[in-house]
Amino acid sequence: MSERDGYKPGEFCWVDLAVPDVDAATAFYGDLIGWEAKSAGPVDEAGGYGFFAYKGKMVAGYGPTQNEYQPPAWSSYITVADIDETTAKVREAGGSVLMEPMELPMESGRVAVYRDAEGAFISAIQPGRHAGAELVNEVGTWTWTNLGTRDLDKAQSFYGHVFGWKAERSPEAPPELPYLMWHIEGQKWDEGLAGLQIMGDETPPQVPPHWMVYFAVEDADAAVERTLAAGGQVMVPPLKIPVGVMALLIDPQSAAFAIIQPDYREGR
Repeated sequence: MSERDGYKPGEFCWVDLAVPDVDAATAFYGDLIGWEAKSAGPVDEAGGYGFFAYKGKMVAGYGPTQNEYQPPAWSSYITVADIDETTAKVREAGGSVLMEPMELPMESGRVAVYRDAEGAFISAIQPGRHAGAELVNEVGTWTWTNLGTRDLDKAQSFYGHVFGWKAERSPEAPPELPYLMWHIEGQKWDEGLAGLQIMGDETPPQVPPHWMVYFAVEDADAAVERTLAAGGQVMVPPLKIPVGVMALLIDPQSAAFAIIQPDYREGR
């Protein structure tokens, strides 16, 4: 099992879901991935926020959207040592600050929400009592995060300045469709933080640059069937990639996410 009790600055540490109907979302992901929903505390303290658990470990979060204009979406969080310094760097790099650093309930840490230089939403957390996902990179958990962009150079400039990342090209990707991996200093190729991919002509022009979260499942075809049966949609049907089979889905409340049926299996 890939258990974690903390993350280095610059690493993704957490993902969470904001939707209008929390009960419907917990039922959907419970059936799809096998998650159990647990409240983070009384509503007046936690604001309706809760945790998805798998094998008794926290693997993701969920909560209600804050107003009618907030779209249902999965958000990704990067660990930082000093969130005020990070926020300043976001502005220096041409990004925007949607939510200034704020204290989370129950001394969980400080969090801020940004848009990068192309408009993709990204969040940062300076951890307190909440260090991040306790179980990752196995079936039933969050396993990857990927940035789709229309400008590789601009993305590399922004994330390099703000988080100290460097993007390196995947040797497995064909030249006509480059795929890069984000790294922090000292990481090996196969220890990449996340992915970076150009949004090609097949992507509708109205789709903005965005981060996509990936969850590992036992059977991609079965996950697609469950999503459709629950009223969700399929953006990209199951597709073989070098590390397994992936698909891009939209849940019944219109939050986009990806699944991957990895080539590895627990115990192999």
